[in-house]
Amino acid sequence: MNELKVDAKLEKLDDIMNFIWEELSKIEYPKKLRLKLQLAVEEIFVNIASYAYVDKTGYAIVKVNVQEEPKAAVITFIDGGIKYNPLEKEDPDLNMPLEERTEGGFGIYMVKNIMDDVEYDYVDSQNILTIIKYL
Repeated sequence: MNELKVDAKLEKLDDIMNFIWEELSKIEYPKKLRLKLQLAVEEIFVNIASYAYVDKTGYAIVKVNVQEEPKAAVITFIDGGIKYNPLEKEDPDLNMPLEERTEGGFGIYMVKNIMDDVEYDYVDSQNILTIIKYL
């Protein structure tokens, strides 16, 4: 499993994406999978960069692993920001008119729906969010 540690700043998104594609280039995967992973990775990293550290800058670690059985892309995000489990956020009511919806929550809802599994843990004062997409 390879990892990349960056400052949790929006301008580091390209570094994260390039690292993930480099790691996944070692295997064959359907092209449509790339778009799904790109959407999920962008949503998660932008949230870390925007909200995890409030008024200071922290770090984000991204780990990429290709699981063999069953074959899957496993991407883990680790940050030392405020404790936050996005999986506890209630899914948005998509039937509610836009003007009545509360802000936030749609991004993680999307991630949960396009990935095959999303897991959260909090260990040693770090948020650990893992997304899994079967190949």
